[in-house]
Amino acid sequence: MIEFKNVSKIYSNGVEALFDINLHIGKEEFVFIVGASGAGKTTLMKMLYREELPSSGTVIVDKIDLSGLKPDQIPFLRRNIGVVFQDFKLLPKRTVYENVAFALQVTSSPRSQVRRRTMQALELVGMFKRANSFPEQLSGGEKQRVCIARSIVNNPTILLADEPTGNLDPATSWEIMELLDKINCRNTTVLVSTHNKSIVDNMKRRVVALDSGRIIRDQQLGGYSHS
Repeated sequence: MIEFKNVSKIYSNGVEALFDINLHIGKEEFVFIVGASGAGKTTLMKMLYREELPSSGTVIVDKIDLSGLKPDQIPFLRRNIGVVFQDFKLLPKRTVYENVAFALQVTSSPRSQVRRRTMQALELVGMFKRANSFPEQLSGGEKQRVCIARSIVNNPTILLADEPTGNLDPATSWEIMELLDKINCRNTTVLVSTHNKSIVDNMKRRVVALDSGRIIRDQQLGGYSHS
């Protein structure tokens, strides 16, 4: 499903974000990517949806070498990869419904399909009754639920969540993680980068730990720190 082969990333300012990463993630896995700020978590995530390219090595998603994609092929890749951001990135002048539907409208989906799939996604994340609300009327947890609905409305095979609980209180954070777990059970591969030690320790999923751009641990049923 996902494979990094000897992947390194050096930015133009000389910062080495990733070094010789070798990683395989199978279909329908749930994986936590952990590490301090600057460890390389976000760079690794961005490579999966072609926001960044490796300086060397190969990133493969669904048997496709992402470095070989032409610019007009990248949107098709991203339809199969949902992304949840820490800062939500909702369109402030669009309703909850419109924010989620937009992800389908840009793919020229039929209007009837847009409405059906948008409402299904909102129902799954518990935001069906807030369809006509605007982002400014929502709590942080509600905004993140809308982001998740937007990320799954295309039925992606992969869901990436970059610090999805970073701006949320502990109770709401657990609700969001339970939702991501539910999506994983719907045959979606889920990768979550996080600093949330409590969640990682309690969920006991596969943990890939980064330090200074290097993988220092890859542990099944792992915790945030090595034990």
